[in-house]
Amino acid sequence: MDSVELDGLNVAYTRAGNGPPLVLLHGYVGDGFTTWQQQLEEFSDEFTVVAWDAPGAGQSSDPPEDFGTAGYADCLAKFIDRLDLRNPHVIGLSFGGALAIEFARRHPGIPASLVLASAYAGWGGSLPADAARQRLQQALQLSGLTPDRFVDTLLPTMFRPSTPAETVDAFGTSMRQFHPAGFRAMARAAAEDLREALPLISVPTLLVYGDQDVRAPLAVAHALNSAIADSTLVVLPGAGHVCNIDAADEFGATVRAFLHGRGS
Repeated sequence: MDSVELDGLNVAYTRAGNGPPLVLLHGYVGDGFTTWQQQLEEFSDEFTVVAWDAPGAGQSSDPPEDFGTAGYADCLAKFIDRLDLRNPHVIGLSFGGALAIEFARRHPGIPASLVLASAYAGWGGSLPADAARQRLQQALQLSGLTPDRFVDTLLPTMFRPSTPAETVDAFGTSMRQFHPAGFRAMARAAAEDLREALPLISVPTLLVYGDQDVRAPLAVAHALNSAIADSTLVVLPGAGHVCNIDAADEFGATVRAFLHGRGS
């Protein structure tokens, strides 16, 4: 794993392959390598694939708790520039999808395309107000729990019930490494309302959701699909929230077809 320093933050990342750049953004639990391990291997045959550990997760340092999606988006722009990843395709899962939305708004000339997987326009922009408040309150409370209690609460919501235990356990191991302060920073950013950014997205966008996702249900997917002009929605049967792991083969085929269709 490599790292770069950006405005005093150490940002760790995993890089594989050669070709057009493909940047992978994980959700608000776990880390880049564990979340995207299969995609790092699968897409490295024709892309330069980079999965970062967002500030506040994995091997990266913690940002201020009020970093917000704007802070994350600006950090991502500097990260992409430092690694000389020109006009990358950007794939964001869950919170990583919200980050990709804000990134496309603040830095519209950088991404070549977006893939938003199990994504929200922020909890505040995609969930009922009460549900968004409850989710943020839960996250702030979870940040003070032991790693085991943290994982026991959130891990069951990440996968479909039939996901192999070894797959779930591997993801749970990465979740146990959470940073309390960093997790709060990501949760506060995830709670924002990004609906105003959706009509401003000017690049081709693929939306990928699992039909068994209990965190970002299909109503969320359809709302984003309606609000983003050049977007296509693909629903993966039998997949839960971490759909790139739950239905890895279908996810990979769907994303590769989209990227090929955009001339990559």
